[in-house]
Amino acid sequence: MNAFDTSHEAFDVLVVGAGPVGLTAAIQLGMRGRRVGIVERWPRPYALPRAVVFDHEVARVLASLGLSQVLPSLSEPASDYEWRNGEGETLLKLAFDESSHSGWPYMNMFTQPLLEEALEARAREIPSVHVLRGWEAVDLAETDTGVQVTVHRTPGPRDEQGGRPPERRCLRAPYVVGCDGANSFVRSRMDVSVTDLGFQYEWLVLDVIPHDADRVWSPLNLQLCDPARPSTVVSGGPGRRRWEFMRMAGETVEELNRSETAWRLLADWGLHPGNATLERHNVYTFQARWADSWRRGRMLLAGDAAHLMPPFAGQGMCSGIRDAANLSWKLDLVLSGRAGDALLDTYTEERSQHLQHAIELSVFLGRIICEPDAAAAAERDAHMLADQRARKDPLAGMPPRTLTGGLLNRDGHGEPVQPAGQLAPQGRVRFRGRTGLFDQVVGSGFVLLAVHDPSTVLDAATRAWCEDVGLRLLTVTAGSPADGPDHITDIDGVYLDHLARTGQEALLIRPDYYLFGGAAEMSDLPVLVAGLRDGLTGATRPA
Repeated sequence: MNAFDTSHEAFDVLVVGAGPVGLTAAIQLGMRGRRVGIVERWPRPYALPRAVVFDHEVARVLASLGLSQVLPSLSEPASDYEWRNGEGETLLKLAFDESSHSGWPYMNMFTQPLLEEALEARAREIPSVHVLRGWEAVDLAETDTGVQVTVHRTPGPRDEQGGRPPERRCLRAPYVVGCDGANSFVRSRMDVSVTDLGFQYEWLVLDVIPHDADRVWSPLNLQLCDPARPSTVVSGGPGRRRWEFMRMAGETVEELNRSETAWRLLADWGLHPGNATLERHNVYTFQARWADSWRRGRMLLAGDAAHLMPPFAGQGMCSGIRDAANLSWKLDLVLSGRAGDALLDTYTEERSQHLQHAIELSVFLGRIICEPDAAAAAERDAHMLADQRARKDPLAGMPPRTLTGGLLNRDGHGEPVQPAGQLAPQGRVRFRGRTGLFDQVVGSGFVLLAVHDPSTVLDAATRAWCEDVGLRLLTVTAGSPADGPDHITDIDGVYLDHLARTGQEALLIRPDYYLFGGAAEMSDLPVLVAGLRDGLTGATRPA
């Protein structure tokens, strides 16, 4: 519907790369009315699976894009995740809830091509989002007012026969976001340093469609910590399975990456060409690295262009979608003049801290899993079995997933004031005659949610600023019907319980669902809102 219009090549934002991260960023910007151009060098979406898991927070983001109805058809809840050693003993067993802090299943196994299809269809529904497939970014120039990206139409079948000459055109925008993968063209023009943790293992990844749809896989998701061959066996989304096998000493990548090798390894699981389809086999190098800055002037990075991590915590694509969720609303505010350009510097500050936690967790798990030495593995097993008997959580030492830097409510010493930086919960609410999860019923954006009408303690100028920046002032009530247009009925008590537990009477929620801060008393709201206003504009309040 909104095929690229060649008569208009000026945009608010250019996004290079039409994978899940680039499409998420473009949709969020488009839903805010921004004119977005998406440049993707491949003429068609990649048809084979890659990522297979997203968590509850990312499910919430995807649902907010308009995909709440399709997510259940392309994913299934990850009910469990079990680690076993080579002798079949259970070293670790995690059970995941069907519901979570975000209102969606805690972990979800999915099929990436189906998700990308849904994302691109959604992007094409938005009139201000223009998808330019089959064009490759080949040059980028930055000016004081924007960027100019030169794109070259990639050859297609008719080009090889001399049917169409190559074409080039120049696209312009105030900002460009590189969502173009590990070999990012945009990153190559930014001259940023990279931190590499030196974690590097090669694994054969197999995507399989078993023909027996009724076969029960128990556990649904298994990590086999066998020093003879560390392996992963997990859901690949409805009707699919994913196997991963570590390359062992003496094996070459070439001999590992053969269909004959794949079937030999799958034979231990009762699979063969007669009862399963091998959809894909490929050897990947698992790495742990990130760009030290995700912004240089008007160029920004997101997803694999900014970071790579091993898959053991299932946070690769999830981290990229968090990038998009963090960046898009900030770009919108800067483009509209409602926030200063310095707001974009909080993107790297917030996301890199969060991202490093995800990478450190992935590496921590990977070093446990990728142990090829039998004696070291036996020592590991004994330690994990002892911890299991003692009911110790092996992940308890990892830092919590909470923002500590960036745009947060702070005290006089510059420290975040709790609950600032925490992920806001989501529950079912009733609002203006509709019932459902908060995001689908109320919508996204800045929200000030209070136990009493927040407008009564804010002056007219502050209320006008709130309206201008899109900060909605809402009152949350208990099970009785909401009696005003800005009243929300908390059906399951999620919000009122959270407020009581954290000792707050109000929460100020950012568009990416993280808390800017809270107010212990309604009289604290003017200062809380002023802190957000000053953080967006770059103003400094007197001590």
